[in-house]
Amino acid sequence: MPQNADKILDHEFLFREPEYQTMLEGKKAFEFNHPDDKIKQVIEWTKTEEYKEKNFARDSLVVNPAKACQPLGAVFAANGFAKTLSFVHGSQGCVAYYRSHFSRHFKEPTSCVSSSMTEDAAVFGGLNNMIDGLANTYNLYKPDMIAVSTTCMAEVIGDDLNAFIKTAKEKGSVPAEFDVPFAHTPAFVGSHITGYDNALLGVLQHFWDGKSGTAPALTRVPNESINFIGGFDGFVVGNMKEIKRIFNLFGADYTIICDPSEVWATPTDGEFRMYDGGTTKEQVEGALNAKATIVFQEFCCEKTIKYLRDKGQEVVVLNSPIGVAGTDAFLMAISRLTGKPVPAELEKERGLLVDAMADSQAHLHGKRYALYGDPDQMIGTAQFLLELGAEPIHVLATNGTEEWANRLQALFDASPYGKDCKAYPKRDLWHMRSLLHTQPVDFLIGNTYGKYLERDTGTPLIRMVFPIFDRHHYHRLPTWGYEGAQRVLLNLLDEYFEALDANTIVPGKTDYSYDIIR
Repeated sequence: MPQNADKILDHEFLFREPEYQTMLEGKKAFEFNHPDDKIKQVIEWTKTEEYKEKNFARDSLVVNPAKACQPLGAVFAANGFAKTLSFVHGSQGCVAYYRSHFSRHFKEPTSCVSSSMTEDAAVFGGLNNMIDGLANTYNLYKPDMIAVSTTCMAEVIGDDLNAFIKTAKEKGSVPAEFDVPFAHTPAFVGSHITGYDNALLGVLQHFWDGKSGTAPALTRVPNESINFIGGFDGFVVGNMKEIKRIFNLFGADYTIICDPSEVWATPTDGEFRMYDGGTTKEQVEGALNAKATIVFQEFCCEKTIKYLRDKGQEVVVLNSPIGVAGTDAFLMAISRLTGKPVPAELEKERGLLVDAMADSQAHLHGKRYALYGDPDQMIGTAQFLLELGAEPIHVLATNGTEEWANRLQALFDASPYGKDCKAYPKRDLWHMRSLLHTQPVDFLIGNTYGKYLERDTGTPLIRMVFPIFDRHHYHRLPTWGYEGAQRVLLNLLDEYFEALDANTIVPGKTDYSYDIIR
């Protein structure tokens, strides 16, 4: 073998060595024993309109959905509260997935514990796992709050979290007064945004409605403060800084409900921070009194929005404001709620964004995009593309609804660049592959998993959707607000110019447009 102590090859080159190539050919002989020409023939057929019709007709199979499961969203929500440890009632393997998923995206440790349910718990129930797990979590990791959610196993057998937590407290796992909000998050329905919504609602109900009957329900005493809920957001580290900056420029009295931005951006200074930042319990309790709550993700927070309205708060609902119009709506909402004018600094930033868009409009105008991701982000991104004169031809959300699709269609109908655009709810990335082959576009906007579509269809990928595993630090920069839109614009332009250079690089053949000035 070519790999030895004196000659260490990176994996990029290791498997190109003759020994490995021979081994892989031998493996292919018995694993994929089909003629190469037959394989090629089938592959070409899957790129046709005929196959697309069959693909879109399937109703009992999902291939590579652009979503994750509910507990992932619940873990995200739990990380947004100060000194809170996420406790997932289920198997260790499930929790390893949630932890690794976030750690690979944010390049930071993600703390989360499991009740370690195994086969016996699947038969007899997971009460003993809950009793032992809560005790270990409380004593080992010293949290101020433990937020409980569930996986498939616990939901299939019907474990009752409310009853289990009360029994665990009676057994002395944690003190009777210790805060253990919970949410049922069955992974076999909904998606990560559903889990976020359920978990966030569980925290608010715990504090506002009497802590599962162990304390008096809080009485709302309205004041002039404003709450902000960002929803499930893979760019939360950069976006929360931007949101706080905007509120501070207004001089607003505000509370961020669920803010995991600091725990996923801790410094390397010799101190490990299992907990950092986040919304405190006191802030959660005080948030009941706010005059209004601004929610950036309507489809991510449906239950929470209804609950807030039932409590008597005004709820301003937006869809991941990206670009000019989306940010305008956000700033005008703050201005109306606070009674203060939009700060001059933000007005200038708006002008700078419009100037940047005008500088580059000739390059992006008329370019065709396919994009996939969560429903609210897709609305915000599609709106910004239309502002640029680009065309979001295919917009797909596996966790999107018909209502979401109708909302996008109204957006398309209101723009001259939206006439050939269409939304695809409840579709997956294998559907997107058919669309890219039969109705090609110039660029694809998605997450890391889109690189296989890029390789298969030749459509350049712009990474602007969670999760992003194969690039670093995108989460540290904002996508919301005028400043965030500048970053999104830069991403779009960089990929356009990279593609242009790649298509004009051959000397004497295509390099007539291989220009220094773009």
